[in-house]
Amino acid sequence: MRLLIKICLIICLSSFFKINVSAGEKAELIKQNWPFDGFFGRFDQSSIQRGFQVYREVCAGCHGIKYIAYRDLANVGFTTDEIKSIASEYEILDGPNDEGEMFDRLAKPSDKFVGPYLNDKEARVANNGAYPPDLSLITKARAGGADYLYNLLNGYKDPPENLEISDGMYFNTIYPGNQIAMPMPIVDEIVEYEDETPATQDQIIRDVTSFLVWTAEPELEERKVLGIRVLIFLIIITLMLLAVKRKVWKDVE
Repeated sequence: MRLLIKICLIICLSSFFKINVSAGEKAELIKQNWPFDGFFGRFDQSSIQRGFQVYREVCAGCHGIKYIAYRDLANVGFTTDEIKSIASEYEILDGPNDEGEMFDRLAKPSDKFVGPYLNDKEARVANNGAYPPDLSLITKARAGGADYLYNLLNGYKDPPENLEISDGMYFNTIYPGNQIAMPMPIVDEIVEYEDETPATQDQIIRDVTSFLVWTAEPELEERKVLGIRVLIFLIIITLMLLAVKRKVWKDVE
């Protein structure tokens, strides 16, 4: 009888742990081919421009990008007039003025992106206690980088029957713990691209991911070019040293 009870307990416990592990497992990231990957990778400016549109229309209501200035958009193909127009859509609290008072003014190209909240407390109150992270470095701050973000935004699924989702949370196969406070932000045609690119869910996710990779490392292309120049320099120096060595030691027996 005791043996039967032990067997039943073992079966129940093993089933319990199996359910919880399977419900909490994080799916493997599906690797993507990004144009900026590799030693000779380059940014796709058209994709980044579309991603900026997605950020403005979908993400900017909750998430800020505090390390990029509007004038930096010139590096991905925006004209000076376009940048001035974009910046002028936002107001910034500035000052103090000559009277010692703070005042509102229109943003300028030299200003950093204007965030949706004045402070962290306001952000938490607006999002039921959850803090929406700044997206400036999001692809650097998460293991997997661009692939993590792409898979996360594609990772919203119906939860397993054995998993209880907390109030205000959503099931996501990629997010640690599989429960995320952010509802699925991207669906087909949530934006209408100005360049008339078909706004499928996958295309939108790719574009906003490319944009956020750029915000995390806007100097990526310059760094790669510098790396190539350094390698070429080292190769030339090495060949020159080999030539000098042979000339100096050619008569030495």
